[in-house]
This record gives sequence, structure tokens and C-alpha cells, in this order.
Amino acid sequence: MDISSLNGLSSLNNLYKDNSNITKTNRNETFDKLFQSALSMVKETNNLTNAAEQAEISYALGLTDSTHDLQAAQEKANISLQYTVAVRNKVLEAYKEIMNLQF
Repeated sequence: MDISSLNGLSSLNNLYKDNSNITKTNRNETFDKLFQSALSMVKETNNLTNAAEQAEISYALGLTDSTHDLQAAQEKANISLQYTVAVRNKVLEAYKEIMNLQF
């Protein structure tokens, strides 16, 4: 029986070691992408809220007469805030569930 063909198995072991580092890197990159997405969502919510406040001020000062634009800006800000709060609640719920896991 020729066992010289088994010498290639050591390269498979090296491949497995390399993949474990890729997995760790991918996890870090995935968390980073998730975190950056959450930050951009908060920034977008803040921008929409500021735009709604600016529309309110413009309407109050008489610079614009369009109640439609005011209502649209307020609804955008409201929906964005509701979505951000819903995502935050789900993240906290997942965190609490992870903390309750018993190892």
C-alpha cells in the first residue's frame, strides 16, 4: 500500500487553520458593518428630526405656507424614530437573551 499520497493531508490541516482566522475576521467585519449601519440609521433619524424642526420653524415664521410639506417632514421623522426604537428594542432583547444563556 502506497502512503505517499497521504502527505498532502498536512496542507489540508493548514487550510483549516487559515479558515479559522478568516472566520474570526469575518465575525469582526460583520459586527463592524452592523454597528456602522446602526450608527448611520441614528444619524439619518437625527437629520430627519432636524429637518422636521426646521420645517416647523419655517411654517411658524410664515416663510412657507405649505402644511403638506410640514406634515410630510414630521411623518418622515416620526416613522424613522419609530423604526430606530424598534431596532434598538430588538437588539436589547437579543442581548438579554444571550446573557441568559447558560454555558
